[in-house]
Amino acid sequence: MEKRAPKKQSQNRQKTLKKILDAAELTFAQHGYVGASFSMIARAADIPKSNILYYFSSKETLYRTVVEDIFSVWVHAADSIKEGNCPRAALGSYIDLKMELARSRPHGSKVWANEVIQGAPVLQDYLVTELRDWTDTRIKVINTWIAKGAMRPVNARNLLYLIWATTQHYADFNHQIENLNNGRPMSDAQWEEAKAAVKSIVLDGVVIDGVVIDGVVIDEAKQEQAPAS
Repeated sequence: MEKRAPKKQSQNRQKTLKKILDAAELTFAQHGYVGASFSMIARAADIPKSNILYYFSSKETLYRTVVEDIFSVWVHAADSIKEGNCPRAALGSYIDLKMELARSRPHGSKVWANEVIQGAPVLQDYLVTELRDWTDTRIKVINTWIAKGAMRPVNARNLLYLIWATTQHYADFNHQIENLNNGRPMSDAQWEEAKAAVKSIVLDGVVIDGVVIDGVVIDEAKQEQAPAS
């Protein structure tokens, strides 16, 4: 039994941290960085305030952890955007995952949006380092696809902005969407329809299917070997 104690302690620690981060994400989304407090977060998590102070020495530290977590999840959603991948499949996967995150993590998106709208008073350094570097690497991949003829000559930066704005709209304006949906959250079928619509609108306008690149046919999200000539 004693040997299992450290594992049990670790599990309890992870459970407590998750409760804190989930409650902080909700509270920061609802009240912003300035309006939120440890007391409010503790009430939302249904734990003593001292538990939060044990893990986080300041509100800024907790806030940065919340924002860095949602950014990390968004970054991994774009893992498919690589030069060797089909642009329709890669960007389609990115849109699907961003839409799923808009559904499952709407509060995280709102925390990020509120921070940026306020001029990034806490995370300006993050915007000019992590976000800028990540964006530049995705732009390089998209420009490579364009140079190879697999995409129309669009501005890659603006394409990313379009994808971000469209997918995050479903999180940041979910109250508006619910009101326009007869006061109900979107159903599973409606989410699938929305994802398909966003992909069709965005990708049909920029991806060129049927192009042969390095012996591979780029067609309808498939990568098939071109027949030998």
